[in-house]
Amino acid sequence: MSMGEPHSVMVVDDEPGIRTALRANFLRNGWTVDTASCVREAIRNVENRDYDLVVTDIRMPDGSGLEVMRAARRASPTTAVILLTAYGSVPDAVTAMRDGALDYLTKPIPFDRLQAAASKIMSSAKLSSVEDVDQNGDIVGHSSLLQRALQRARAAASTGADVLIEAESGTGKELLARFIHECSDRSNKPFVAVNCAAVPEALLESELFGHARGAFTGAVAARSGKFESADGGTILLDEIGEMPLNLQPKLLRVLQEREIERLGGTRTAKVDVRVIATTNLSLSAMVGRGQFRADLYYRLNVIPLSLPPLRERRDDIPVLARYFAQKYAEQRGSIVPQLHPSFLDRLQSHSWPGNVRELANFMRRILTLSEKSVLDAQCFEMEFNGNCGLKEAADVTFHPRQTAGTAGVPAGTPIWQVEKLHLEKTLVLTEGNRTHAAEMLGISLRTLRNKIREYGLPPRRCAL
Repeated sequence: MSMGEPHSVMVVDDEPGIRTALRANFLRNGWTVDTASCVREAIRNVENRDYDLVVTDIRMPDGSGLEVMRAARRASPTTAVILLTAYGSVPDAVTAMRDGALDYLTKPIPFDRLQAAASKIMSSAKLSSVEDVDQNGDIVGHSSLLQRALQRARAAASTGADVLIEAESGTGKELLARFIHECSDRSNKPFVAVNCAAVPEALLESELFGHARGAFTGAVAARSGKFESADGGTILLDEIGEMPLNLQPKLLRVLQEREIERLGGTRTAKVDVRVIATTNLSLSAMVGRGQFRADLYYRLNVIPLSLPPLRERRDDIPVLARYFAQKYAEQRGSIVPQLHPSFLDRLQSHSWPGNVRELANFMRRILTLSEKSVLDAQCFEMEFNGNCGLKEAADVTFHPRQTAGTAGVPAGTPIWQVEKLHLEKTLVLTEGNRTHAAEMLGISLRTLRNKIREYGLPPRRCAL
């Protein structure tokens, strides 16, 4: 839909009176309206026209409104769907949200309520498409894939159900989790984040659930855990795939009963929390390998969400680059450089395996190292092909796009030396953030910590 054009809607219901009433009300509010009396007709319509919104009954004689929704999504990923039903229930609503609905309303419904829901969805889509920075957080871009992810996140926020966000490293999973919290009715309550990979295994249970006095050596006083701290609000379990198997049954019980028992304690306490879990791993694949409990996976995966990798929304790269250029220039108190079209072309042609985080790190680095008022293709090439600035042993030369085994590593270089230098280079790239470095390297944070100790890497390059 172009700016200034009326919104388009298709109303799908087998009851003629409902179709007529909804059509008249949408027309009165300036929408263009098509109607369909059955699933077959509705699917034919969405295959021949893109709609901004589809409003469909769930139960119809020839099928389900869910079939209409899936057909509409296949034809146009940005089409929003509102489901109507005379048999509303919380499980049905959650199922609808999981399948892609943006709202779920129970009949009979006053039209002003339906119009309010439709207007909210359209306003959200407009905001995502015309603003570079989302009003509810640091989520930047206006591609259709990102719009869709934000729309689904807003819809999920209204249900109160637990959410599992599976996406590649660096795509902004924690930002999306905070976005859901801010869009929910818990927004004025705590948002508590726990990185399951960053907390040592021996301390994770206490960190999550708290401990009683004397529970272990050094526990001189009772202490509440993150679940209690998040009471009334939202808890983010970041990198849930790194949670030890022996702790997963206790988390499952908390999710099922919404009550916790402190480590070393005997009493339980109720907690009112919404759980959002994130991972850059495939939990279903981990379940198949016996690395993650199936029952916990299904309990977490009530509403699945994802974020597209940067390579799938390349049109957002110039928007992000300008955003980071302004952000980091302001932090340094310097003039925001102009980004030449040739520079932006180079950015868009790069694959960015580290996604938005990698682009952010690159923009921060180039603004720190370059004093030019205009960044062009030459600046890009110099940064990607220049020396990374480390004093490297044994005449091993690394370039940012090279890894162990590439032409920059002389034959016969000891493997441990190559690994050490590669780890050090990655830690410099992430400015010492071990969590980000582990994600980029495709290893767990625990493995990275062990490697840092093994090679005696300087603490200044290995900060959390």
